[in-house]
Amino acid sequence: MVSTALASSLARRNIHYGWVVVAATFLTMLVTAGAMGAPGVLIKPLQDEFGWSTSSISSALAVRLVLFGLMGPFAAAFMNNFGVRKVVVFALITIGVGFVGSLFMTQLWQLLLFWGIIVGFGTGLTAVVLAATVSNRWFTKHRGLVVGMLSASSATGQLVFLPLMAELTQSYGWRATVLFVCCLIVVAAIGVLALMRDHPADLNLPLVGEIHITPAQPKPAGGLGTLLMSPLIVLKEVSGTSTFWILFSTFFICGLSTNGLVQTHFVTLCGDFGIMPVAAASVLAVMGIFDFFGTIGSGWLSDRFDNRWLLFWYYGLRGLSLLFLPFTDFSFYGLSLFAIFYGLDWIATVPPTVRIAADRYGREKAGLVFGWIFAGHQLGAATAAYGAGVTRTELQSYLPAFFIAGAFCLLAAILAITLSKPGGAARAAVVAN
Repeated sequence: MVSTALASSLARRNIHYGWVVVAATFLTMLVTAGAMGAPGVLIKPLQDEFGWSTSSISSALAVRLVLFGLMGPFAAAFMNNFGVRKVVVFALITIGVGFVGSLFMTQLWQLLLFWGIIVGFGTGLTAVVLAATVSNRWFTKHRGLVVGMLSASSATGQLVFLPLMAELTQSYGWRATVLFVCCLIVVAAIGVLALMRDHPADLNLPLVGEIHITPAQPKPAGGLGTLLMSPLIVLKEVSGTSTFWILFSTFFICGLSTNGLVQTHFVTLCGDFGIMPVAAASVLAVMGIFDFFGTIGSGWLSDRFDNRWLLFWYYGLRGLSLLFLPFTDFSFYGLSLFAIFYGLDWIATVPPTVRIAADRYGREKAGLVFGWIFAGHQLGAATAAYGAGVTRTELQSYLPAFFIAGAFCLLAAILAITLSKPGGAARAAVVAN
């Protein structure tokens, strides 16, 4: 296999193959996040062609976001049972089917099927849970940095492709954008097939930061029913702890204030103030660029500082930026300032949240626990995606949704510092269960 030969070549240069797995995962999450972000520039073209309302289109996008989140814990279980490589390839094929099918849709229920259910299911298998799984399987050292890098790829992918997608849509129609996404999916699938391996032991390697080879965990015993029940069993174990519900609640607000609101509706919001789609998408791309550095920096910080206080500052500053947006008058200067400030904080909350989950509940459960926490993120995103669409339809304005999201971020900042300090007490409570 390509991976075996490459691992040997890198080992002679004292480079661990785990970084190649990170690169393959980075590409996958970048592409699937781009697929998630594509509908943000397609709302207006769909309205023009089919006459669908903003709230109707938003309902399908909300279903996609809910499935994107709810698949998280089950994706972790599937990866534990079938392997990361097989699950990711299957997910990419599923996303491709959803986008190809949407080329022929003429009815609203078809939008719900292809972009809501099929794309939501596929992207849910490659969500941020994939980052948590890869980082915990391949890394002991630099784990926070890896989570930051992969989380950055997810958030950046949702934004950085948007100017090109907006240009394609404006010049050639929304179907050209769909075909572009399909091409990206093919490239990612080839990369995964060639480079992804499930565990360092598959290549006779230790984890990064360790000396001895750690055997791969055996597949869970039992059939499909046991596999599907394992996330529910973990949920039952952790749902009795306040830490889980605080992380779930704050991540709900994280989704409410990022991809559910800004990613989905920002281009249309700017259109209400006379800004063309390509220019608005370029602002989102700037956010994606700054998010890339902000989230990687957050991963570095999460290895060194109290993650509770990191979350306090991240949510607090994000809330202030959202409250500031309506007062920018949507000028070039105001939007640029918002894009930089908000972009640095777009998904910086992921590394400290993953770190807290792993510290409190252990490495083996971290993927499943974070999967449920991420489900909260996407429920918040779906709430914002649909709710902002309703305010736009009923009140002719998105601004109330942005004020509400900003206020909730300030609440999340307060919740974050109520988490117990890391130590034996919190961990013991879970072990006792």
